[in-house]
Amino acid sequence: VENMPAIICTFLPDSTLTYVNKAYCDFFHERPDDLIGRKFLEFLPDQATRDHVQNQYMSLTPENPSMTCEHEVVSSDGTGQYSWHRWTDRAFFNKNGQISYFQSIGQDITEHKRTLETMIDNETGYRLLADNATDVIWVIGLDMRPSYISPSIKRLLGYTVEEAITKTMRQVFTPSSFEKAMQVFAEEMEIERTGKGNPARSLLVELELVRKDGGTVPVENNYRFLRDSTGKANSILAIVRDITKRKQAEEELRKSRRQLADIIEFLPDATLVIDKEGKVIAWNRAIETMTGVKKKDMIGKGNQEHALPFYGYRRNILVDLALQSDREIEKEYTSIQRLGDVLLGEAFTPNLPSGNLHLAGTASVLRGSSGEVIAAIECIRDNTERKKMEEQLSRAQKMEALGTLAGGVAHDLNNVLGVLVGYSELMKEVIPENSIAANYAENILQSGVRATAIIQDLLTMARRGVAVSKVVNLNKLIADYLKTPEFENLLTSHPNVQITTELGDDLFNIKGSPVHMIKTIMNLVINAAESINGEGKVSIRTKNRYLDQPIHGYDAMQEGDYTVLTVTDTGSGISAKDIGKIFEPFYTKKVMGRSGTGLGLAVVWGTVKDHNGYIDVQSKENEGSTFTLYFPVTREESAQAEKTVSHLAYRGKGESILVVDDVKEQRQLAMSILERLGYQVRAVASGEGAIEYLKNEKADLIVLDMIMSPGIDGFETYRRIQKMNPRQKAVIVSGFTETDRVRRLQEMGAGEFVRKPYMMEKIGLAIKKELDRI
Repeated sequence: VENMPAIICTFLPDSTLTYVNKAYCDFFHERPDDLIGRKFLEFLPDQATRDHVQNQYMSLTPENPSMTCEHEVVSSDGTGQYSWHRWTDRAFFNKNGQISYFQSIGQDITEHKRTLETMIDNETGYRLLADNATDVIWVIGLDMRPSYISPSIKRLLGYTVEEAITKTMRQVFTPSSFEKAMQVFAEEMEIERTGKGNPARSLLVELELVRKDGGTVPVENNYRFLRDSTGKANSILAIVRDITKRKQAEEELRKSRRQLADIIEFLPDATLVIDKEGKVIAWNRAIETMTGVKKKDMIGKGNQEHALPFYGYRRNILVDLALQSDREIEKEYTSIQRLGDVLLGEAFTPNLPSGNLHLAGTASVLRGSSGEVIAAIECIRDNTERKKMEEQLSRAQKMEALGTLAGGVAHDLNNVLGVLVGYSELMKEVIPENSIAANYAENILQSGVRATAIIQDLLTMARRGVAVSKVVNLNKLIADYLKTPEFENLLTSHPNVQITTELGDDLFNIKGSPVHMIKTIMNLVINAAESINGEGKVSIRTKNRYLDQPIHGYDAMQEGDYTVLTVTDTGSGISAKDIGKIFEPFYTKKVMGRSGTGLGLAVVWGTVKDHNGYIDVQSKENEGSTFTLYFPVTREESAQAEKTVSHLAYRGKGESILVVDDVKEQRQLAMSILERLGYQVRAVASGEGAIEYLKNEKADLIVLDMIMSPGIDGFETYRRIQKMNPRQKAVIVSGFTETDRVRRLQEMGAGEFVRKPYMMEKIGLAIKKELDRI
């Protein structure tokens, strides 16, 4: 388009130019920026011509979107004279059938017009011109029968002059083109009859002609009336030009535009394009999904409206910054980098429907063939999860580095403090008990003992020397801590803080270090109490939990069986900028030294990691904090554990059990427990598998997982099994709490509900109860 010799432009319905090619600029001796925004109608000679041309444009419809016409425009030689151009115009419509813009291609035909007019006045010259013209020249009587056809008809339609002269217009026009031509002729005859209009003008119409071989050819038909000596019209002169190549070029252009639009529309990244004025000209499906704003509501909008879905107010975003830099706005991005025309940026966007997302965007200007900026495009991707993973990795690496440092410091300090403590004890033995020196020695000894506690915390943070070998129960450890002098001192120093417990029944054991676990509990409770100014509450809770799927929080937790410790406070909370640093040693905004070592939360981090656990922190300023610790359960029993119910009370008698669970490890665990209880056990991995199994086999009872994926869940599985065997007994299990669907299953005939993780006594008693039910 930029390099075509024809002058090409696009303009809005009010004739405002929105694009001009190089030839257009050369013709008017203007730069693109001086032409775009002006109205092309101002280049026409008079108001009548302007009105007529605009009426022609606005009469186009989606069914008849194009036309060809001739009119004058201001000359390019600067003299103010006007020259003739032949224009091929096409209207483009929006989804509502309204005209969005026009595309126009013009060719200078001034010399052609002058020559033609001169030759027409000279019959000999006219004949010479017509016989040798490349275009087909056709003289048609008002009865629509030809009186002259130039020899070039052979090349256009395949007819000789003798053959073509016998054809009527209906025979050489396609039906739709014939109707269109007749309508135009009728309108011109009415102008001729009434004298209203310009009867001397030339008109261009695009039509389709039928070749001798039956094929069709698109043509541009330029015609005007010929008159006798009295000025009365007696025939029509038509000049017909083959526009096959031009139509092909136009179709290729439209195809390219459609392909570009399709590429943008179906890009997986959210994508928008704005023009130089900041108006949105592309808004693809992915950005509709991300923002909830439909394309029809955003296309054509300017004044930074495209920022509203992301931030809730109008501002420059990355695509705007690609067009024009804004240092103040750029400071708000978590990362921004400019590489030539390309701008890379990352930022949190608080106004999206899915919440506060961290987005990564790539923006670039779009340039025309002459290098001028014509628009800007931005592709946006949600990298919130990647950002969280990067932060988690950074925290873990930081803690590992700090741990290595702390381990080395603790090792060296231990050697020094060992000497101080040892010699201070020896001094006490040889110094008189009531002397001042004895008091000095006692102070040195006690300080040394306190320093050893700091060293132990450093070793814990460094994840060294923690023996995770004993089977312990969190409920018992919490109960033991609540009886310690440290807890009594905490209550004394915080009399307005209420500390409550909510300990889960039948809590599973974990394998760990009782000393470090109690220290962890103590540090969490102290941290919670010290965050409260005045009155407040600290809650300590425990429970069993089975994770069906990984959870992404402060730490990334994998699926499995866990014992969960939660400490919640109503204190001052933690700001977003501080929450990533709270486990660093000596990082605190509270009074140092009150908890004893200044390493409280660092010890918590080290202990959790040594026990192969996970930690999650939820906090907001002035809304309190919740620390949730996940520890993998162990099936081993502590030496002190006592069974309240004998195995004999829930042992089986060889009954057949079918375990239905989509997690392999859970199936194997259930099979091991039930086989140990004396049952014959089979297992399948899905509800569909259970149905197939029961078509050919029988089971005295099924142990049915409520949530399974992929495939049907426990509810649908039991419903289908009941159609096969209405008396089928079942026990329901799930990692979640009891739901309405569980209760509906029990109303349909299912038995007990047992919450995961699997525990021998619970599952055994539930199965026994269901088997014994009549």
